Amino acid sequence: MIEVRGLERTFGTVKAVDGVSFVAEDGQVTGLLGPNGAGKTTTMRILSGLVHADAGSAFIDGIDVGRRPREAQRRLGILPDARGLYPRLTARENIRYFGELHGVAIDRLDATIGELSHLLGMDALLERRVEGFSQGERAKVAIARALVHRPSSVILDEPANGLDVMSTRALRSAIESLRDRGVCVVLSSHVMQEVSALCDRIVIIARGRVVASGRPDQIRDQAGTEDLEDAFVQLAQMTEQVEDV
Repeated sequence: MIEVRGLERTFGTVKAVDGVSFVAEDGQVTGLLGPNGAGKTTTMRILSGLVHADAGSAFIDGIDVGRRPREAQRRLGILPDARGLYPRLTARENIRYFGELHGVAIDRLDATIGELSHLLGMDALLERRVEGFSQGERAKVAIARALVHRPSSVILDEPANGLDVMSTRALRSAIESLRDRGVCVVLSSHVMQEVSALCDRIVIIARGRVVASGRPDQIRDQAGTEDLEDAFVQLAQMTEQVEDV
């Protein structure tokens, strides 16, 4: 489970995160949505231990990320917006390296890589160097790398970015499999079709604050529309209009 309590973070004169709170449960996919600059990425970086909060707390399975970052990170799989792969290593070597960093037993590592490769449809990529991979191929490797240590919670930042239709379907199957195994999944995406298909709950952030949260049907009801994209736009814009008054 991932829990965020009153997170705040300021960069210079900009308050990127302003009292954000939400809970992402095990066995659910929680969508973290917001326009560009809303504070989503900063929130996810705080959760991953890459950025310290000025105030508030973040917890992974009850472990305070700010106080015990290494222990929290061991329970977390992260797909960042910048994939950060090593171009001179093969796909297998990239995944294996992160598995070893997380302490995955060597006798289990190859089997796990094989399972992830089959799940994501990347068998033909494993022995090729990442240098020269397409954006979608890089995304597959980065997703496998995030899951290689079998984390209890996963943060996926724009996971379908660059994927073709078949790869997107494979990704959806992988996320559904994680949910079925009881993994807590936090998904950030601008693709409403993806959010609608996968997310059990949605948290909308605008101007660093949570402006709406709940099941997709509750979000639509709150906005008074049957279309999730329209609901997202309306709720985000309402906050901006209030701030500008």
